[in-house]
Amino acid sequence: QVQLVESGGGLVQAGGSLRLSCAVSGSIVGINAMGWYRQAPGKQRELVAVSTSGGSTNYADSVKGRFTISRDNAKNTVYLEMNSLKPEDTAVYYCNVRRYATDYWGQGTQVTVSS
Repeated sequence: QVQLVESGGGLVQAGGSLRLSCAVSGSIVGINAMGWYRQAPGKQRELVAVSTSGGSTNYADSVKGRFTISRDNAKNTVYLEMNSLKPEDTAVYYCNVRRYATDYWGQGTQVTVSS
């Protein structure tokens, strides 16, 4: 089993910044991707950013140039640095880890961007 604990959400004005953290524990051998998804009210959950064990990263077009995903392998933690936030970034953000073929999810953290 893999446990994920997220932190760092909150309320911020448009143009502001937040950093999300996700601490991963448990059976971490075999993790091949760590990332962030988000779900806004009435919308489907969507990929925000992902970092693979091979070192590649991928971002949703809507956040490219504003968000940065990073990993601290020594701390088994993945981060999402969010800059130039927009009201449309408002959502519940979920940490995701893929271990072999199984996805694990955090509890979600609310990010609200006011205009």
